[in-house]
Amino acid sequence: MTAAVRIAPELSVAGARQALARSFREGGLETPELDARLLVAHALGLDHAALAAQSPRSLSTAEAELIARSAARRLAGEPVARILGVKEFWGLSLRLKRATLVPRPETETVVEAALAALGGGRTTAALKIADFGTGCGALLLALLSELACARGVGTDVSEPALACARENAAALALAARAAFVACDFGAALKGPFDLIVSNPPYVARDAIASLAPEVRDFDPRRALDGGPDGLDAYRSIAAMAPLLLAPDALLVVELGIGQLDAVGRILADAGLAVDHARPDLSGIPRALVARPRP
Repeated sequence: MTAAVRIAPELSVAGARQALARSFREGGLETPELDARLLVAHALGLDHAALAAQSPRSLSTAEAELIARSAARRLAGEPVARILGVKEFWGLSLRLKRATLVPRPETETVVEAALAALGGGRTTAALKIADFGTGCGALLLALLSELACARGVGTDVSEPALACARENAAALALAARAAFVACDFGAALKGPFDLIVSNPPYVARDAIASLAPEVRDFDPRRALDGGPDGLDAYRSIAAMAPLLLAPDALLVVELGIGQLDAVGRILADAGLAVDHARPDLSGIPRALVARPRP
């Protein structure tokens, strides 16, 4: 795949979009027109309406260079979200850093499962939530945006990731209800919590090399690496969760493909009652719900 595209200054804004889309199609990208629109808008600092309104005007030399640099990064395999520096998750605009995963649509299944398991009566309660391995804060902030009376803490071993999560909490006016702590999963926390959620590293170490380049080459390795069998993080969570959960609390963890049975056994062996798994939009079991045993 080539990683170069020339954008001539005499091109119009619309012409630049067309040139990028053509290069992206030739480069084998899955969504060339969408990628082109997003990157041109980002380079020019325009929203969707302004981009359409300015379609006929010519680019300046500086604008053409900015667009070309963004295009080169995309053709080199860098995800659009990393180039933009933001990703939408659960309707929230989240800033990203190199130390954070790009939140993915399937992870929203964890939020859906948690809200459904809480039920209508508890969604207005003053819940205490923990998000193990919070990254940019996606799961915790999505839940706090839905649960107006809840408070929560996100943990991560990465200080840059925690800094990113704090920035996102502030930008979304959720900082007063969100705290962030540097530790391994729940190691530095004191319960009880009403809800613990996690999207842990779950890729088997030897399988990382076979991941899509956008993931393998740009997501932080320690946010992917689940150990030799991909299950190390679940073992850590299972050891900590029973000590941190309130008697009627919930644990909801994201699953990798084919991990339902193995993770269920790990949680059950730790004294948790596995409730059910919720599938993502592709029908893959993606979020596993468990509770403390009576």
